[in-house]
Amino acid sequence: MKQESRVILRDWLVKDLDEYAFWNTGKRKWMDYDAPYYSKPSAQETQRRVEEYERKISHNDWPIPRKQLVIASKNTDELIGTVSWYWQSEETNWKSIGIALYDEHHWGKGLGYEALYLWVTYLFRECKEIVRLDLRTWSGNKGMMRLAEKLGFREEARFRKARIVDGCYYDSIGMGILREEWEQKNSTNIN
Repeated sequence: MKQESRVILRDWLVKDLDEYAFWNTGKRKWMDYDAPYYSKPSAQETQRRVEEYERKISHNDWPIPRKQLVIASKNTDELIGTVSWYWQSEETNWKSIGIALYDEHHWGKGLGYEALYLWVTYLFRECKEIVRLDLRTWSGNKGMMRLAEKLGFREEARFRKARIVDGCYYDSIGMGILREEWEQKNSTNIN
């Protein structure tokens, strides 16, 4: 990434929790793209997550490496979204990553690119054992596919008509990048 980032990745703060609850309760536009084929958490499940974040904040109880970080504005520290990872296969050190930008007014401005760039760099730096990262999306999420390609991810899997959204079938997409590809693309050794 050539320019200075307009976003930062950080741990949760108490001031984020009301905003998080707002964006994760009810029907929000970002949910139309973030795995809309899965059911969304109920208001009670969202409240349980808020309480879990409150506990983690009060005890400063964060895993290393982080499994999730807040995307915040570098200027205002405002919550914009989150980045996360989960295991595809712990046995082979295979992690999948995700991103959510809650307010659509932040979309299309390069903030997702900046946040995911920081997240991939962080994970490769902190997790010496991993040789690849991937992300999963669906063929209806064109923005996510373009973002992944811009970062150097390649389409590695396409499961045709594997996702149903609003009664229509879409392909399930798997995109990945290897550590050496990331380092070469970004002209840096992150080890």
